[in-house]
Amino acid sequence: MKILFFDRKQGIAKVLVETFEDLWHLENILESGDKVSSSSIRTVKFGDKEEKKHVFITLLLEEVEFSKSVNRLRLRGKIVYGTPEDFVQLGRYHTLDIQQNDKLQIEKEWKSFHIKRLKDSEKESKRELVSIVVMDEEKAITALLRSYGVEYGPEIRNYGSKRSEDYEKQTQQYYGDILKHIENSKNKILIAGPGFAKENFLKFVKTRNPELSSKLLTDSCSYAERSGVNELMKRGVFERISGEQRLEAESQVIEEFITELNKGGLVIYGFEEVKKSVVSGAVSHLLVLDELLRKDKNIQSLVEQCNSFGSKISILSKEGDPGIKLQGFGGVVAFLRFKIH
Repeated sequence: MKILFFDRKQGIAKVLVETFEDLWHLENILESGDKVSSSSIRTVKFGDKEEKKHVFITLLLEEVEFSKSVNRLRLRGKIVYGTPEDFVQLGRYHTLDIQQNDKLQIEKEWKSFHIKRLKDSEKESKRELVSIVVMDEEKAITALLRSYGVEYGPEIRNYGSKRSEDYEKQTQQYYGDILKHIENSKNKILIAGPGFAKENFLKFVKTRNPELSSKLLTDSCSYAERSGVNELMKRGVFERISGEQRLEAESQVIEEFITELNKGGLVIYGFEEVKKSVVSGAVSHLLVLDELLRKDKNIQSLVEQCNSFGSKISILSKEGDPGIKLQGFGGVVAFLRFKIH
């Protein structure tokens, strides 16, 4: 996301949506009651005919929906301003469909976590995506590493049996299917897995697409499963490849929380318990689920309190495995400086 203008006193930000991930960031910044302005199209009646007209509209926002399937952010609310005035009816409902390359003006009360998210989105828009294949001789799990989580693609299988005469032919077909999946990717590509399957696949690629083979990165993991992707994340592999820190940091911190919880360490979970610790200044690091923060004013107040005490705050995506684990603890947990009674 490119920040074109920002003034906290005025409460106004103007941004340019550059990447698909920016739409996810905006979903976590925008909330009901904000004013959002952008170009749009309205259907206008002229007698019995209808025509589509380009307009500039400001909505008093009521609903925010991020749709990954169509790469779009839908913003719905009542029109409070628009030009040309002949084509805009104030007070009527309208939906802004925000996509890549759209410009958007946001007017809201900017809290500390909103501003951090805005700045994070600007940094992350410069990061290269990573396509992932974790494979063995039987199957390959494909995925794409995004800011909000790992987006899994199709599973590719080797239908050959080592006892059958056509095993080599089936294996070549299997490698060919993987190659077809990745050869048009503009991202960095990581091939990982147990055993020698990844090395055999690389030899195959060198004979079929030498230019692509020079761009492939390799690493090892224990299983050709989703757990293999999580293993790579925990080891910091993606950070070394692309500078991606968000997901790996989330994965590491939630595992650290669970470890501390199991041994009765200085951690706590649940809104009421965490709130008591925040008020006492006992929280050193707060973990919050992004969806909860977006929708719950009490959680927002909790985060602002933590910020005033100088506590570290991590906002975990509901889309990733770390966020799913956090959700199991009520969506809010904390590491403590000391225990309160």
